[in-house]
Amino acid sequence: MGRGFGLVVRFELRDEVAVTGFDDLVARTTPEIERLEPGTLAYVVHSVPAEPLVRVFYELYADRAAFDFHEEQPHTKRFLAEREQYLSGLEVTFLQAESGKGPLPG
Repeated sequence: MGRGFGLVVRFELRDEVAVTGFDDLVARTTPEIERLEPGTLAYVVHSVPAEPLVRVFYELYADRAAFDFHEEQPHTKRFLAEREQYLSGLEVTFLQAESGKGPLPG
């Protein structure tokens, strides 16, 4: 198994109404990730106190195959489709884990 595969996603939301809808969508999606995705090691959603219209996700997968499995799940596909109505911006940064404390397989 290779080293962990991760990403950071910065979501910029349109307005306060979009924040509420997006947060609800996240709340409906994360239990399915926890229940059905053993290769998803971390899926952490952050708010940004100085930027109330921003959410930042940190995602860590056992490997690229675990990420690909995540992307194919019905709950992920639903999230990807529904999130668009709330967004004004999106930035994705892919990461390759090299060292550190935490669940780093390989």
